[in-house]
Amino acid sequence: MTTPPTLASPSVAATRVIAVGALLGLILLSLAWELVLAPLRPGGSWLVLKALPLCLPLAGLLKNRMYTYRWLSLMVWVYFTEGAVRATSDKPPSNYLAMIEVALCLALFVACALHVRLRLKAAPSAS
Repeated sequence: MTTPPTLASPSVAATRVIAVGALLGLILLSLAWELVLAPLRPGGSWLVLKALPLCLPLAGLLKNRMYTYRWLSLMVWVYFTEGAVRATSDKPPSNYLAMIEVALCLALFVACALHVRLRLKAAPSAS
């Protein structure tokens, strides 16, 4: 006999939406930043490739895989570090874009950490 799928609590669903939104925001920001808004070189730069690793966890988040939330919460700190360095060392508008990157990274980390915590709390104990 199969058990019916359990509905996610509203807080778990909200953390999922925030995580997916922040990840999509980081991808779009990376592309726009390095191609149009403030590229290192006129016409765009190869630094746009930094958006590629961000595309990998997107499928896992959309499929609601717990493991993806866990490793993404660690990977996001690479982008946070890049944003923090460029926010303090670049000139406008690049430093403003870096501040947005830092904010998106923080939102993504908090959403992933809360998502994992809430799902583990709601899961039945395996004893």
